[in-house]
Amino acid sequence: MLGFIGCGNMAQAMLKGITGKKLYDPSEIMAADHSEQALETAKANLGIQVTTDNCQVASQADVLVLAVKPFHFETVITEIRDVVKPETLIISIAAGQTIANIERLFGKNIKLVRSMPNTPALVLEGAAGVCFNANVVEDEKKTAMALFSSFGIAHEVSESLIDTVVGVSGSSPAYVFMFIEAMADAAVADGMPRAQAYELAAQAVLGSAKMVLETGKHPGELKDMVCSPAGTTIEAVRVLEKEGFRSAVIEAQKACVKRAKEM
Repeated sequence: MLGFIGCGNMAQAMLKGITGKKLYDPSEIMAADHSEQALETAKANLGIQVTTDNCQVASQADVLVLAVKPFHFETVITEIRDVVKPETLIISIAAGQTIANIERLFGKNIKLVRSMPNTPALVLEGAAGVCFNANVVEDEKKTAMALFSSFGIAHEVSESLIDTVVGVSGSSPAYVFMFIEAMADAAVADGMPRAQAYELAAQAVLGSAKMVLETGKHPGELKDMVCSPAGTTIEAVRVLEKEGFRSAVIEAQKACVKRAKEM
């Protein structure tokens, strides 16, 4: 059985991919949450089993996903650690909770996966970094990677890079949403209806990202392809450079990683 403790947006995004790819039948999945509304939504949309009892999920799960906020970890793990089976594969998706700390909270030998997915999993376009403790064997690694790949792409990374994953893909959808919003605001200022502006801006970002992934070309090369001599695009790029666009993104991402390391 696949168990989730925590059934918020991220958990439901993951479950959408997992059930969509038929890795588990909904009858083989159980989620626990303190929110009755979250559980009702998950049950209605995904057909999974739900409960408010964390221990019920933890005691039955063969794969257990801890999808709660980092500051709830100690409370939740203290509650469930005595009922988790020795062979259960435990998956954490919390920022700032290291393998060493989670092992300490359980106080016993566990099979542990630490990961950082992102919210585009909701539309099956997620990105996740995944690392493992020493107790996880190859078949279990494949199981974990299949789960994360069901709603996007997944890369195995060393634990030292997990906080970097937080910055580059875990939190970055927020940066991209701000970029889309800013582009739409500019279009609205020039007279375009807002709904149309959002759609055009979002599609431009989607198409540009797809070009990076599918062509394999360096982003700088793709940028240069759009910048005609003395044209409109190079003028916009000039202003972005003048205003510190790339530096702002780098500094924001470094601040994100720093905060992740502090958690």
